[in-house]
Amino acid sequence: MHKRGIAMTFDEHGISPNKYNPHAWIINNPEIGEGTWIGAFTVIDGIGGLRIGRCCNISCGVHIITHSTVKRCVTEREYNEVEKSETVVEDYVFIGEHSTILIGVHIGHHSIIAAGTVITEGTVIPPYSLVAGVPGRIVRNIESEIEKWKNEKQNL
Repeated sequence: MHKRGIAMTFDEHGISPNKYNPHAWIINNPEIGEGTWIGAFTVIDGIGGLRIGRCCNISCGVHIITHSTVKRCVTEREYNEVEKSETVVEDYVFIGEHSTILIGVHIGHHSIIAAGTVITEGTVIPPYSLVAGVPGRIVRNIESEIEKWKNEKQNL
C-alpha cells in the first residue's frame, strides 16, 4: 500500500507492524523511549506529536490521542481543521488498562494512571501523581511510596 509515495506494509488485520506489540496500533512516528512496554489493543496516536518516556508501561486497551476532528464534524466541515496538540508522557509512567489520554496532556514522571481513567484535554499531571476517575483527578502524591518500594527491593 502506498501513502504519499511511501510504501507501507500492513498485517492481515490492517495494523502497521511495530516493534512493541503486534496487536497495538501505532499511528505516525511518536517518540517512544527505551524500555517502554505497550499492551495489546492499544492505540498510540502520534499525529499531533507524542513523546513517551523511558521505561513506561502502557497497559492493554489504552488510547493516547493527539488529534481531534470533533469541531470539523459538528460544524458540517465549515471548521475544516484537524485539531492537534502534542501529548507528553514522561519517564517511568504506568498507564492502567482501558485508560484514555486526550490531546495536549502532559503526565509527569513516576506517575500512575489508574485503569479506566480519562485524562481530559490539556491536563497537566505533576510528577509522582496517582490519578483515577472520569475525568481523571489527582488522588495523592506517591513519591514516598515509590521510595519505600525501592527500599523494599534492596532489602530482598
